[in-house]
Amino acid sequence: MEFTVSSALLSQQLTAISGVITRNPIVPILENFLFQITHNHLVVTASDLQTSISAALAIQSDAQVSVAIPARMLLDTVKNLSEQPIKLEINPNSYTVSIKSDNGQYKLAGESANDFPQLTTLEDGIALDVEVDVLKNILQKTIFATSNDELKPAMSGVYIEFTQAMATFVATDGHRLVRYIREDVTVSAQSPIIVPKKALMLLNGLISSRDKKVGFTFDRHKIQFSIDNISVVTRLVDERYPDYENVIPKEHTSKLTVNKPALVSALKRVAIYANKATHQVKLTLITNELTISAEDLDFSNEAQENLICIYEGLPLEIGFNAKLLLDMLASIATEEVEFFFWGANKAVLIFPKAQNKQEHLLLLIMPIIF
Repeated sequence: MEFTVSSALLSQQLTAISGVITRNPIVPILENFLFQITHNHLVVTASDLQTSISAALAIQSDAQVSVAIPARMLLDTVKNLSEQPIKLEINPNSYTVSIKSDNGQYKLAGESANDFPQLTTLEDGIALDVEVDVLKNILQKTIFATSNDELKPAMSGVYIEFTQAMATFVATDGHRLVRYIREDVTVSAQSPIIVPKKALMLLNGLISSRDKKVGFTFDRHKIQFSIDNISVVTRLVDERYPDYENVIPKEHTSKLTVNKPALVSALKRVAIYANKATHQVKLTLITNELTISAEDLDFSNEAQENLICIYEGLPLEIGFNAKLLLDMLASIATEEVEFFFWGANKAVLIFPKAQNKQEHLLLLIMPIIF
């Protein structure tokens, strides 16, 4: 059987879903795209066993056939073609795929679609729609704080707890924690879920300013995101999430209010001189003055900058990993930020100076003891 499709459209859709494909997967068939053709409907799927992404395209065909096609070879071919109609011919017996363009012909050796694993779509479950701007905020404020440690699978995703009044999104890697509450994302109270980091990063790459809403459907085991003609289905992390509320301090002994752009600029400059292994910078606080310093004793490098601020409390010296601190500050959109301290060796809370009524962001970072 054969069908015709725009090279640019096919390239765009294959690129969108290819991010889930890993190099040298455990199951070799996962190096392929799964093409499923049902008359005038084509669904292309990529998977890594944990997450599957599918894109639906309208085509002209009167056949019904499925085949697995080498992903990298197919994507590289269509990406390097100029915009034009291309004809794909699939042999359902030998699984060979021929591509005909204006000036060339290419043949790929496919595989049987029967060997391609798929995550089934969710027919039942809790459903809600989220505005794209809201979703971008959620992802931007949480993904960075998730853990990359395979020995801590619960922390490798974003914890989500829904109630009728709000949704709470939490991410932590053990050194820092983010709790982001949205009062405009609600469903009836459900059991909390943990969504894997990789699926959320793929979702973040798929959404664009053209999209208005993203559909969510989830049950106890899987979650599905629907964006226009693309569907993402992933298994949820089946682990118990840490009791994060217990690590959030309820009191403070001192408070710092400072201009965020000025603080970020100073941190970036001073961090150049920090030890390359620890990235440690020191904040020295006295009334209305903040000194940021760093040194690398191995190479006799050091730097120091002073900033005007509002500081209420006893003099304090405290150390941070500059990279972690800068990541957290990047998630804050306001001009001013507030730090709440409980001493040099205890968790520090960071808040935007002003927050919208429908959202509340709390950031927690552990200091470095020096």
